[in-house]
Amino acid sequence: MVEPTYILVHGAWHGAWCWRDVGAMFDERGIAWRAIDLPSSHDDGEGSNDLEVDCTALVKMASGVGPVVLVGHSYGGAVISDAASRIPALEKLVYVAALIPRLDESSTDASRVVRIRTALDEAMVVDGPYVGLEPALVVDALYHRSSSSTQAWAAGRVGRQTLASFRSPRRSPDPKVVRRYVLCRDDRAIDPSVQAIMAGRCDEVLAIDSDHSPFLSCPDVCVDAILRTDN
Repeated sequence: MVEPTYILVHGAWHGAWCWRDVGAMFDERGIAWRAIDLPSSHDDGEGSNDLEVDCTALVKMASGVGPVVLVGHSYGGAVISDAASRIPALEKLVYVAALIPRLDESSTDASRVVRIRTALDEAMVVDGPYVGLEPALVVDALYHRSSSSTQAWAAGRVGRQTLASFRSPRRSPDPKVVRRYVLCRDDRAIDPSVQAIMAGRCDEVLAIDSDHSPFLSCPDVCVDAILRTDN
């Protein structure tokens, strides 16, 4: 039996860099993995880069890899949902504090299923076709449970995100694979009440005591939640 490759899909404002600790733990366990840099999150990317552009990049990365498990964090949940039906070798979807828009819904639509303002909302700054984050508010919104050194490391790497990525609708139906949701109970970016609704769209739910970024604040717990009984 061929073991799957885990493809890690970051959320808005991030990049493959955010999976640093998870990747190291996967390496220790001999688990194959890849992490993508989404076009919508590149500081030098086109302002028109939307969900479809991100999905195309993910499908390209997954092509020819063999069996894969897609892991999506935050906005990355929309990306793996929309790309899933285009990846024949897909085995499972894992959502980490993620948005799961329904067909023809955008990430923004999914985030508003419960009208509650979060620390992430307070941090957002719109700049033309992009959305940035106020540097002084990034840590409280995304990394408040991480060590001070990790907070500084991550906050220094946060970039811009295109508005188009948040506003573009999902176009692909749900795949016929198991979907697992990892709910973060101390999340200040996507409120746990929103996550609970997203989790209701999945087959399996696992709640952990974490902020919005468990891959940095508690990577061992994050890895165990992603893998669970897979290995």
